[in-house]
Amino acid sequence: MKKILVANRGEIALRIMRTIRKMGIQSVAVFSEADRNSPHVLFADEAVCLGAAPSTDSYLNADKIIAFSKELDVEGIHPGYGFLSENAEFAQKVQEAGITFIGPGAEAMRVMGSKLAAKECVKGYNIPMVPGIDKAIGDITVAKETANEIGYPILIKASAGGGGKGMRVVEKEADFEEQMQRAISEAEASFGDGSVFIEKYVTSPRHIEIQVLADNYGNTVHLFERECSIQRRHQKVVEESPSVILTPEIRKKMGEAAVMVAKACNYTSTGTVEFLMDDQLNFYFLEMNTRLQVEHPVTEMITGIDLVEEQIKIARGEPLGFTQEDLTINGHSVELRVYAEDPLNNFLPSIGTLSTYRKPQGDGVRVDDGYEEGMAIPIYYDPMIAKLVTHGKDRTEAIQKMKAAIKDFKIQGLSTTLPFGTFVFEHDAFLSGKFDTHFVKSYYTPDLLKAKQKASAEAAARIALKYWLDQQKIIKAVEHKTTNWKRRLA
Repeated sequence: MKKILVANRGEIALRIMRTIRKMGIQSVAVFSEADRNSPHVLFADEAVCLGAAPSTDSYLNADKIIAFSKELDVEGIHPGYGFLSENAEFAQKVQEAGITFIGPGAEAMRVMGSKLAAKECVKGYNIPMVPGIDKAIGDITVAKETANEIGYPILIKASAGGGGKGMRVVEKEADFEEQMQRAISEAEASFGDGSVFIEKYVTSPRHIEIQVLADNYGNTVHLFERECSIQRRHQKVVEESPSVILTPEIRKKMGEAAVMVAKACNYTSTGTVEFLMDDQLNFYFLEMNTRLQVEHPVTEMITGIDLVEEQIKIARGEPLGFTQEDLTINGHSVELRVYAEDPLNNFLPSIGTLSTYRKPQGDGVRVDDGYEEGMAIPIYYDPMIAKLVTHGKDRTEAIQKMKAAIKDFKIQGLSTTLPFGTFVFEHDAFLSGKFDTHFVKSYYTPDLLKAKQKASAEAAARIALKYWLDQQKIIKAVEHKTTNWKRRLA
């Protein structure tokens, strides 16, 4: 494989291209008019414009991406995450065009792309699943009877869903019909598929996922877990690896379950098996993401394995170069997604220009980004600016490095989630490991963040004042004064 097209943009496109270059392979970037001068475009060996800024006219134009790939003699296409990364039809079209899709096979993507089909696929492997109904349901009366049998609270979920869309928690029967209709409507609007199903709502849930790697020769391994419970609007914002609550025994069981899920659908490439864990440390299969995850850097930091490099090796027919026994956890890693969002205003997007943009550096500090100072954050795409990742010999050191890195990350011109990151990494619930997916709802309010920022500003002002007063007490020689003296005695 001598040339790979990266069908994505921003930080993930740039991150993939760095590995491509490291492997001695040429890279081709694609871009929209809004991204013409983006770092990923300038970094690539070749670049082609897909069209106007909206993703439907550019990054989602599968036929144009494939046509450019054939024109430029591209041998592989890496989809990154988002956009076309989990589109089974795109993967199939790429293969039919005689180009290698750097990811799983189309059939595995189809099966795992549907939560109901995924449950059906793995239920014969003795993998724990949340109690509920494992088929689409649309009749309100039947659905209500099912909910009563399962027992409230229940969760209504879109079969084709993701990112919290088409998902509704129902606490009592009186709210069921309204929430059911909203879930179906949102699922249809977001995915073109109104299929929903019902399952028991796990109270105090932790969101823990397992990274898997599988080659074309039946070798499948897991690269341990990632803790992803700090979320806003059902979307992750802080991740870490390993999880603070897993025992070696539970880690082994979850890893083995994840490997079985991958084998159940003849999976190849990288993938992530997601689980819910209750407050008694019981875990339940949730879904499988058939792509590289946003939070993959924390796994790379604790294992030393380049997951993109492994994807490319698998895609070109190489077997895994290690076994499960070869893999160990080295230290601890945490990640903060730095979004152009205002944590003081319900995390709403904060679009603007990066008038100041200076990244932190240091041992164990990694920044995956796709922006430079002076660039604007487009309104057309996900508002993530960067992923800030730190690694330490243990969790305490990784968190201390993260807090220092957040302070050193200078961004002006728009609001970001950096202050929220400080709030999380200094909070007792996070530090103690006693948190769940309700962290934001339970502990965070804009007023608390404002109070924390005010206290920090006052402390900084007091330190500055004390320094100034101390300096006034020091007798200093007067410098740079002119005189009319013709001679000065030593």
